[in-house]
Amino acid sequence: MSSQLRRERNSVSDLKIHLVCVTKYRSKVFTGKSLTLVEKSFREVAEKMNFQILEFNGESDHVHALIEYPPKLSISVMVNSLKGVSSRRHGQAGYPKPYGKDALWSPSYFVSSVGGAPLEVLKSYIKDQEKPS
Repeated sequence: MSSQLRRERNSVSDLKIHLVCVTKYRSKVFTGKSLTLVEKSFREVAEKMNFQILEFNGESDHVHALIEYPPKLSISVMVNSLKGVSSRRHGQAGYPKPYGKDALWSPSYFVSSVGGAPLEVLKSYIKDQEKPS
């Protein structure tokens, strides 16, 4: 599988994360329609902030997103924008928020880097580099 590299003025990168956001109190508030609205919100934020949602799906109480992003973009800034905009749009569309609260999302999230070579392969590659004499 060939990886697409992001080429920018001062960098070449291949940064991808798996993001999981859960609803406040793990409340089961999403329906098929409201999940589609959240996905649309995520994709609009991604376009404005210059990153990509490669894959998106979810269940009644959480969403998963596979994201490719530039090195200049902080993960926490990206996640805060995704959660903030989607929460606002979810409420504006008349969908309920957990227990009548203002927040749709739990303040926490899970993120993990993905792709590239396995950790042991990278460790071996770095260890086997020839040091200059």
